[in-house]
Amino acid sequence: MVIISKSTLREFAELHADAEGPLFNWYELTANADWKNFNEVRNTFNSVDAVGNDRYVFNIKGNNYRLIALIIFKVRTVFILFIGTHAEYDKIDAAKVSFKK
Repeated sequence: MVIISKSTLREFAELHADAEGPLFNWYELTANADWKNFNEVRNTFNSVDAVGNDRYVFNIKGNNYRLIALIIFKVRTVFILFIGTHAEYDKIDAAKVSFKK
């Protein structure tokens, strides 16, 4: 899969060093995947949730952090929309988060 954008992961890991390993593990697994649908994502990440509007929530580091991605299966592209703590995640509507450059 093509992931937009790895710099988002790096920036978050600079603020939360304990997330660096799990985030880059997520990145490697995702980059090497060729998902065609949600079931294939779930085969890679058992705890992923579909929240609607082509957005998927991944638990990072034992659910300490949440990552929301927009996945467009047809063009094999994953947009990282949000990474934050569980408390930060609870304050947003995961289905409506949009991509920001």
